[in-house]
Amino acid sequence: MAETERFDVVVVGGGIAGSALAAALAGDGYEVMLLERQTSYRDKVRGEVINCWGVQELIDLGLEECILKAGGTYVDRFIGFDEIVDPETAKSKALHLDRMLPGIRGVLDVGHPAACEALSTAAEEAGATVVRGIGDVLVSGGDDPTVRYELNDMEHQVSCRLIAGADGRMSTVRRQLGIGLTQTPPNSLGGGMLVEDLHDWPVNVTSIGTENDLLYFVFPREGGRARLYLLHDVGQKGRFAGPNRHAEFLQAFQLDCIPGSEMFAAATPTAVCAFYPMNDAWADTPAVPGAVLLGDAAGWSDPVIGQGLSIALRDARMIRDCLRTAGTWDAKIFESYAEERKERMRRLEISGSVRTTMNMTFTAQGRARRSAYAEVWPSDPVLAGSRLATFQGPFHVPAESFAPDTIERLFALG
Repeated sequence: MAETERFDVVVVGGGIAGSALAAALAGDGYEVMLLERQTSYRDKVRGEVINCWGVQELIDLGLEECILKAGGTYVDRFIGFDEIVDPETAKSKALHLDRMLPGIRGVLDVGHPAACEALSTAAEEAGATVVRGIGDVLVSGGDDPTVRYELNDMEHQVSCRLIAGADGRMSTVRRQLGIGLTQTPPNSLGGGMLVEDLHDWPVNVTSIGTENDLLYFVFPREGGRARLYLLHDVGQKGRFAGPNRHAEFLQAFQLDCIPGSEMFAAATPTAVCAFYPMNDAWADTPAVPGAVLLGDAAGWSDPVIGQGLSIALRDARMIRDCLRTAGTWDAKIFESYAEERKERMRRLEISGSVRTTMNMTFTAQGRARRSAYAEVWPSDPVLAGSRLATFQGPFHVPAESFAPDTIERLFALG
């Protein structure tokens, strides 16, 4: 075994959450090690939108510029093309995403691999020791945390003051620390595909809407690139699973509610088309003696509302702030983080439920409710809150928006 090194923080997982935290802590002068399995980040169907409240976290972490240099694209308009409204009316009711939060230019769309690479590089440039291509990791928390990892067939051991587990949904750090995870059943099935040559789609416009039995998302980037998503009922598992799934996926995007939707037929798939269950999950606790969890390792919201990157950045910023204000590093310093995250994820779970119920009830009653909601939410801040929370964040809308009687009122529309 290689000689033991010592760090202030060892971050396990070099995705969005882990790399952002490593960059922030190294920038604060801490001795940080960042461990990542991948030698190069691969494209998967991962979140590619940082919503307005997540952009604020990115700015607070001092990491906006590196994401923009990695190809991040600001999108300042949301148009809800949908079967319940004609396209011109939908355009006239576009949301101005650059007005959601003071000083925030909109949502920020970015390729997931490029963002991870940029943040990992930022961590290294800030002084973190970044190790890529590691194998198995063994962690031990408590008063004297240690991390053992494999690299090039050798086992290395490091000691630290704190382990930060940012190793995703299947987190081995979470499991080894004995932290339980609760998951809801799948609410829907969702899949995405990265495409090129979508030059006719406005680069500053994002869109979400429903037609027939599909919910679609369009997240554009510069240069005619976009990540397209389709969500459908869990009972249709395998709908886009055959050898022709890429062509069938693009064919399904030629929706009547989107003007000029034949543009999608000319798009070129550049990555795999894959579908996954959409659900919520939460860890029993995000912090134990000697360790803290962040990002998906600590639990996630249903991707139907696209909050994953914003959650990750809020986690990283809050953990950084906890360490900045702490006199002694123990589990108690993360109590405010744990309390805030629990309520944050509760509100986002409700927002996800609202979107699923509103946009994925593929019946005449569902369409009537969606039409009624479209009429009332612009003038009712409480009924609008669970929807606007996806852009503004769960604490920038009325708390009453998430109350059971409010949700009952909302679902009774139509």
